[in-house]
Amino acid sequence: MARRKDNKVDLSSFDQAGARVFDNPLVTEVSDSYLEYAFSVIHSRALPDARDGLKPVHRRILWSMYEQGYRPDRGHVKSARIVGDAMGKYHPHGDTAIYDAMVRLAQDFSLNVPLIDGHGNFGSPDDGPAASRYTEARMSREAMLLVGELGEDTVDVEPNYDGSLTQPTVLPAAFPNLLVNGASGIAVGMATNMIPHNLAEVVSAARWLINHPDATLDKLMEFVPGPDLPTGGVLLGLDEVRRAYETGRGVVRMRGKVEIGPIEGSRGRQAITVVELPYGVGAEKVIAAITNEVTKTKRLTGIADVKDLTDRESGTRLVVECKVGVNPQALLADLYRLTPLEQSFGVNNLVLVDGQPRTLGLKALLEVFLAHRYEVVTRRSSYRRRKREERLHLVDGLLIALLDIDRVVRLIRGSDDAQAAKDALMSQFGLSDIQATYILDTPLRRLTKFDRIELEAEQDRLRSEIAELSTILDDERVLKKLVSDELAAVVKQFSTERRTTLVDGDLKEVLAASAPAGPLEVADDPCQVILSATGLVARTAAESEESAEGRRRNGRIKHDTVRAIVHSTARGRVLLVTSAGRAFKIDVLPLPVLPEQAGTVSLRGGMSAAELVPLEAGETVVGLAPLAGATDASAGLALGTRQGVVKICAPEWPVRSDEFEVIGLRDGDEVVGATWLTDNTETLTFVTSEASLLRFAASVVRPQGLKGGGMAGISLPAGARVVFFGAVRTDDPGHGEPMVVTSTGATVKVTPFQAYPAKGRATGGVRAHRFLKGETDVAVAWVGPRPVGATATGEPVELPAADPRRDGSGFAVMLGPTVVGHLIERD
Repeated sequence: MARRKDNKVDLSSFDQAGARVFDNPLVTEVSDSYLEYAFSVIHSRALPDARDGLKPVHRRILWSMYEQGYRPDRGHVKSARIVGDAMGKYHPHGDTAIYDAMVRLAQDFSLNVPLIDGHGNFGSPDDGPAASRYTEARMSREAMLLVGELGEDTVDVEPNYDGSLTQPTVLPAAFPNLLVNGASGIAVGMATNMIPHNLAEVVSAARWLINHPDATLDKLMEFVPGPDLPTGGVLLGLDEVRRAYETGRGVVRMRGKVEIGPIEGSRGRQAITVVELPYGVGAEKVIAAITNEVTKTKRLTGIADVKDLTDRESGTRLVVECKVGVNPQALLADLYRLTPLEQSFGVNNLVLVDGQPRTLGLKALLEVFLAHRYEVVTRRSSYRRRKREERLHLVDGLLIALLDIDRVVRLIRGSDDAQAAKDALMSQFGLSDIQATYILDTPLRRLTKFDRIELEAEQDRLRSEIAELSTILDDERVLKKLVSDELAAVVKQFSTERRTTLVDGDLKEVLAASAPAGPLEVADDPCQVILSATGLVARTAAESEESAEGRRRNGRIKHDTVRAIVHSTARGRVLLVTSAGRAFKIDVLPLPVLPEQAGTVSLRGGMSAAELVPLEAGETVVGLAPLAGATDASAGLALGTRQGVVKICAPEWPVRSDEFEVIGLRDGDEVVGATWLTDNTETLTFVTSEASLLRFAASVVRPQGLKGGGMAGISLPAGARVVFFGAVRTDDPGHGEPMVVTSTGATVKVTPFQAYPAKGRATGGVRAHRFLKGETDVAVAWVGPRPVGATATGEPVELPAADPRRDGSGFAVMLGPTVVGHLIERD
């Protein structure tokens, strides 16, 4: 044992049983080992190559599948077999890691362009895949674009881990896979997280860059406005996206896409339906977060129920049902704030360029890809030209032999052996060694006259193709055009529509603008529920008594043609009455609030009654009634039917039932009008098709219960029918003088209501319209203050001036299909 002068053992050279020990400080040993490990992880495992967008494990899986023939035109094979091939030949790591990488290549919610066609359970954003022994796979058609040129010396190859086989160092990649599908990976001291994009948009930007190498980022963003995620959704703040495209780093905000509307079958209750989720987020994760916020932290209120109705046919459908009185827009803001319905994506475009990790922006990534494609197409063209030149050389030699085939045959037959025959052919015909060998190997059946014609055609074709390939190799412009055309062909075959909606602007400003105004719980302020003559239902904005008094002082709020109106509160309920004599209780809050501009409110923003209640074929909503305050014994719901029956239904609505009958109708009869009576001092009015008008006091009609069938209201001659029934107040000058409007379709007449005398119930009334030649009946009639006309689509129609003659013929007005209503004020 050697010792130094300081009496310590010298370990730099210690031999014992043939072993040699080297002295290496611990710090140096750990540092060297760690750096070697770090380099291996960065270069060979965690980071994608900027050229084909693949990490080594993905590249080796695709290469192994391509080599084994697991292609789109062949059947699926067990995933375990694919994993075994890749692990045994090219990727000496765990089978679980290989299978996980393979699974991601098959998930359409992870990649915009899946590279593996999977058969079986390959997982979801919430759940992992089935074991590899249960699933099957093959390469997708898009994956063939990455490997299709491997057999033409387009990329370099390297030995596999044990040197027994070779594998490509990079794939030819006929489309920008890295930008289209994104990538993620964690290395030592660094990580990458690249967001997916739309194939057609990325290729368009690449093609523009081919012809305009000095293109600015803003110009490229005209083609690639932002990421396009496989799961769709909404992406906020394109200013941050531009920053990521410029520097390679940034944070973008993703949101799920939702639809707000009434719950089907619930008669107006509101629900938030999530139809698209943020990238990487599953429905179960959102439900778990909602459950936690509702039951534990108590920060999320206003939710009645959460249902996951997702299936293969309708796609993502996560339904969040709101409680009564909850503003769905405010609840949605809480869902974005407290659940994964809104997520951030940290963009970090860290990739390998020439084996070195670099962070690249959008333009640099496209430039690296295009440089790779130029090299691939150049090497492919050189390979193809070389192969064609070799074939042309053989064809030329064979044609020389065919020109004097008899001499060639005699020469071969007179030779002692094959070598002598080859030497003779080379010396007498000027053939090369390769040509002479090919001639000797050619069967006699290939020496016919027809084969000579084929060979001459092949010779011309080969020369033409060699010239074209030489042009590609000699002219850079031709090369770039070819690359551009091939990219265009890829888009034509495999492009898809954009899935993700982009919201422009600064992220903070966008978030502030999207925050809804108003509290979660809507105040129970007074409002009005309105039924239009075209069957739309809506409400006015809830307002305080002070605000309402201010509106009465400052002016009226006018609406389009209105059929009925009742007072309620924002969180109250009202009754919808249908032509079939049925009544439905509905919540006021889900009704759309009519937009107001310059003191005028348009009813076009209303909701169709068919969306609120389950109407039968031909059934319509004919009136409204309040629920709150309906206990006054002098009030009730006045109903008039097509056959002339009148009924005042006492306001004894069922407590537990949301649907009930308010009149017992005879066969073939239907309700034509339903009006709420406030104090039983109104005047009830019928107008019939044969132009009779009958008015009588509501007090002469005895109220009945729900099951009552009413009593005779107006006497109808044979063939006549009621076209209008309503109630009119003659003691309210603030609403204007009541008017009568009748129309035969060709003429319209407006007459003061006072021109018609009152008569007894169950009589025939008085004439309200004198028919002209060719007119047979009244098509439309209406009685009430401030009349207005509108078409069936809600377009306004100007009515003629009032005619004091109650039995006049009216004026010609081209109304077509017309409805009549009135203007109202909010009070």
